[in-house]
Amino acid sequence: MNLFCELTCSPRQSQFLNVTATKSYIDPTTNETKTNVEELQYYIGQSFADAMYNACRDVESPSSNDKALGLLCGKDAKDCNATNWIEYMFNKNNGQAPFNIIPIFSDNSLYKMEPMNNATKGCNESVDDVTGPCSCQDCSITCGPKPQPPPPPVPWLIFGLDAMYVIMWIFYMGFLLVFFGMFFIVWCYRKRYFVSEYTPIDGNIAFSVNASDRGMAWLLTSNLPSSPALPGEASCGDRLGAVFESCLTQGFTRWGSFCVRNPVPVIICSLFFIAVCSSGLVFMRLATNPVDLWSAPNSQAHLEKEYFDTHFGPFFRTEQLIIQAPHTKGHIYQPYPSGADVPFGPPLDKGILHQVLDLQTAIENITASYNNETVTLEDICLAPLSPYNNNCTILSVLNYFQNSHSVLDHQKGDEFFVYADYHTHFLYCTRAPASLNDTSLLHDSCLGTFGGPIFPWLVLGGYDDQNYNNATALVITLPVNNYYNNTEKLQKAQAWEKEFISFVKNYKNPNLTISFSAERSIEDEINRESNGDVVTVLISYAVMFLYISIALGHIKSFHRFLVDSKISLGIAGILMVLSSVVCSLGLFSYIGIPLTLIVIEVIPFLVLAVGVDNIFILVQTFQRDERLQGETLDKQLGRILGEVAPSMFLSSFSETIAFFLGALSTMPAVRTFSLFAGMAVFIDFLLQITCFVSLLGLDIKRQEKNKLDILCCVRIAEDRTDSQPSESYLFQFFKNAFSPFLLKDWMRPIVISVFVGILSFSIAVLNKVEIGLDQSLSMPDDSYVLDYFKSLNQYLHAGPPVYFVLEEGHNYTSLEGQNMVCGGMGCNNNSLVQQIFNAAELENYTKIGFAPSSWIDDYFDWIKPQSSCCRIYNMTERFCNASVVDPSCIHCRPLTPDGKRRPQGEDFMKFLPMFLSDNPNPKCGKGGHASYSAAVHFKNNYTEIGATYFMTYHTVLHTSSDYIDAMRKARMVAANITDTMGLQDKNYRVFPYSVFYVFYEQYLTIVDDTIFNLGVSLGAIFLVTTILLGCDLWSSVIMCVTIAMILVNMFGVMWLWGISLNAVSLVNLVMSCGISVEFCSHITRAFTMSTKGSRVARAEEALSHMGSCVFSGITLTKFGGIVVLAFARSQIFQIFYFRMYLAMVLLGATHGLIFLPVLLSYIGPSVNKAKSRAAQERNRGTERERLLNF
Repeated sequence: MNLFCELTCSPRQSQFLNVTATKSYIDPTTNETKTNVEELQYYIGQSFADAMYNACRDVESPSSNDKALGLLCGKDAKDCNATNWIEYMFNKNNGQAPFNIIPIFSDNSLYKMEPMNNATKGCNESVDDVTGPCSCQDCSITCGPKPQPPPPPVPWLIFGLDAMYVIMWIFYMGFLLVFFGMFFIVWCYRKRYFVSEYTPIDGNIAFSVNASDRGMAWLLTSNLPSSPALPGEASCGDRLGAVFESCLTQGFTRWGSFCVRNPVPVIICSLFFIAVCSSGLVFMRLATNPVDLWSAPNSQAHLEKEYFDTHFGPFFRTEQLIIQAPHTKGHIYQPYPSGADVPFGPPLDKGILHQVLDLQTAIENITASYNNETVTLEDICLAPLSPYNNNCTILSVLNYFQNSHSVLDHQKGDEFFVYADYHTHFLYCTRAPASLNDTSLLHDSCLGTFGGPIFPWLVLGGYDDQNYNNATALVITLPVNNYYNNTEKLQKAQAWEKEFISFVKNYKNPNLTISFSAERSIEDEINRESNGDVVTVLISYAVMFLYISIALGHIKSFHRFLVDSKISLGIAGILMVLSSVVCSLGLFSYIGIPLTLIVIEVIPFLVLAVGVDNIFILVQTFQRDERLQGETLDKQLGRILGEVAPSMFLSSFSETIAFFLGALSTMPAVRTFSLFAGMAVFIDFLLQITCFVSLLGLDIKRQEKNKLDILCCVRIAEDRTDSQPSESYLFQFFKNAFSPFLLKDWMRPIVISVFVGILSFSIAVLNKVEIGLDQSLSMPDDSYVLDYFKSLNQYLHAGPPVYFVLEEGHNYTSLEGQNMVCGGMGCNNNSLVQQIFNAAELENYTKIGFAPSSWIDDYFDWIKPQSSCCRIYNMTERFCNASVVDPSCIHCRPLTPDGKRRPQGEDFMKFLPMFLSDNPNPKCGKGGHASYSAAVHFKNNYTEIGATYFMTYHTVLHTSSDYIDAMRKARMVAANITDTMGLQDKNYRVFPYSVFYVFYEQYLTIVDDTIFNLGVSLGAIFLVTTILLGCDLWSSVIMCVTIAMILVNMFGVMWLWGISLNAVSLVNLVMSCGISVEFCSHITRAFTMSTKGSRVARAEEALSHMGSCVFSGITLTKFGGIVVLAFARSQIFQIFYFRMYLAMVLLGATHGLIFLPVLLSYIGPSVNKAKSRAAQERNRGTERERLLNF
């Protein structure tokens, strides 16, 4: 103020002002000749200029979140200094100075002139008793040291290498050393005594490597008396296990015989059960709202979203275009009469701007039809000044020119020079977007037609630093009102968006390249992608169905093909699998649990794996079995079911319990999948031991009568050879080739070494699997949205808006309460606004890009009696807008020391609604209607303030890790604000809200959720397996260790194949845990049931009998279907289904059929003496005794 006050009215003007040019003119009123000053010299003390600059250099312009000197200096604030700042303000060419004023800087007398060198106040000093010093936001001196981000975490290195790699390498080398050392010692020991796992063992051999099995070996290889006595008594656990096994076997035997004897009632009851359960589908609801799919109702982000929507309304829908001009070159603007050349990017060419304005106008004129009503953009757009101004909010650089061709063409000049044109206006508006007068010769407004400012970082892209003139892309954003609770209005908006997408897709302009997206684009493209891959998925299932139908049969000769085939039985088995899925959907639909797409896509695959494996075990066990003398078909099938059903029950019940416990997860996608999967697996097991057993009995009767499959009424000639048991080629391969080769003495150590090596590698990369889901993966390869994502990452300079919400309960009417929140003069240095400002200073760390828009600071500026903004009619005390010319309008507060202070108490509440309803105008640009009308939630008829928010923007976020980090850091800032405001013991707090938080919150806890879900699943499998294996704790440990290895190796595959950890992959991991049970449980139980003389022999028997069933039932069935998924158009299908399904099947097969038998041959449990004795007694003197001997 000193600078201009001394210039205009100082009594010492003659000491520092020197008029150097004048001009005479005739006063039209008095007709007298008078003199005008044309130019003068102003002698200014250098120390005064420097002090003034230092006091003002940090002052922020609230409207642009930029340094105020950038507006006053004619150039970027970083290029401004004391001299060029004053020179620009005194230059007539800035549009404000009435004549040229030439500043001369010196602290010493020059030419008998004494420079004006008045005392100055620092920004940290109070000017008077009323106004305090500048705030920390405007004065760095008052802030103390600038906050520094914490140092990045130091990488964990050993010898300069990743620590996990080094540790696992050392572990693996140590394991190999110990393992092969022990192997060599045992080999030498065995060599000395000529004993091997394949050496016949009898009671005369003093030493056996498999000492724990010596008694059983003696039992099976000696001539036993009629009442043998095992060497050693069975333990209590062995006896308990034998009793439990006997109960299961007898129960399933009786039940199997019943089902075969009474097929019609069993089938009818099964169909009735299916019909009752499936009828629940009439109540089916499909959850398509992404918020419900990915966010738990009681999660922090979900609750905060509900709070925000309730108090401020839902976040608006966004339609956005990113426009480039690839065939246009940039140009240089040369300011007149002086100034440095300014380069302008290609899209800022005037011709291109006119073409973009034509496009924008065409979009504004788009109409859609909904229920025979015409829907326009005005019907759905965000119009913040409505009803006074119904213009839609359009964030576009063209709104600097009020979306007008004539304003864009506006220029001042003569026939020789152009003094001001759109370049001048653009450069000013990017520095002062809230200005109502660009101060050039044009004097055009920068405000958009909707009444709000256009921030340059929102409408320009591809520029460097803050050189907006270098932009290589234009960004047009159209916010549209959102309606979560009004379906009709929401569908109107969606109808208009559909026409918008169609229009832009078909828009042709060779000079423009357009990337675009609407709010509905992602959902539309996902639906299109899903529909496009329906054929691929159907082909995948068809391949699996065809294989199952054919592979179940064992064809003995060509002419018996349709007799020995089991196509109809295979189809019936597949229908039961699908029926179990439908029953699960129906049962949960009864109780109101909605379906999700991930349930529909994944569960059939899972249940098909589990169900088909059990079908193959049951059918192939029958095919290898020989009916005993005098045994009827129902007794034979009952006996077979008694043998295999406990194994089926073990796997199915383990998976069911594991899935049901997985429903404890807080992630909706995982919880829903677990519920539906657990129920589907259990129902599938029930149908297999009831309906399928009955159908199997009918099919065997058909086969024994030589009737054709499918054409069951047609019968061929008798063939006496068909009653003999048969072994499939695959079974013979496992029995005669694979099992003996795998369990050779030299092969087993190699297998262990390889699998432990793979496990070590997977553990080493476990913490390197990326977290998140790249949204581009959810799009088809040919989607226009992919171009938009690419442009978004390449050009945008501002990320999503973020709102710091101060919950209801804060007292804004007290000075203390105001100081805790505001960021201006007199506010606390650790206030809410100041802390967000500090966070924006560390944008690379906090991901907060800009200082916040503060309604309370702008309110304090608006209400000052020095401004013309806040006025009331003196008679009615109603608000009087600054543009109204009426002598009865007076200032809201008197121009007194008390009036200059901040309003408190009733005064604060009295004028705040006026501020929030005031539209910006040329007399007062501070009106808060456009910017803050939704930022303050009133209570009790505008007598109290409830929740409020302070908005800013995140930095540009490219990857999932950026989004996750941005949310984490924003919450950290909000928590720190809550602490410094002393709100810990109060019932309100500060929290951040952005539209993407509700989707990315899951990734903050995804690691804990993964550990919890997989841990609970493994725990459930261990518990159920221990019980169903007859309290065989060691077998359960071995089986769960193998499953855990499969899961860990799945993470290794995810790292190698670029599969990130998210809700989709977590569901697949939970499913792989279930499928791994199928690969491992049957082999493990077969091993525990074997009565062979050594672990190697028992492992070989288990692998021979169950390996072919597991391989044909799961591996081959799934492999054919999975390969088809590789041809899906969807990237998400290719990555999260094809890659993960292929990995889980290959890892499950290799661990279940290679690693597990070898591990059992080394450390498998001893033979259960009680079970063995019971089996021996049960089969003594029967044909079954011969068949049991492998």
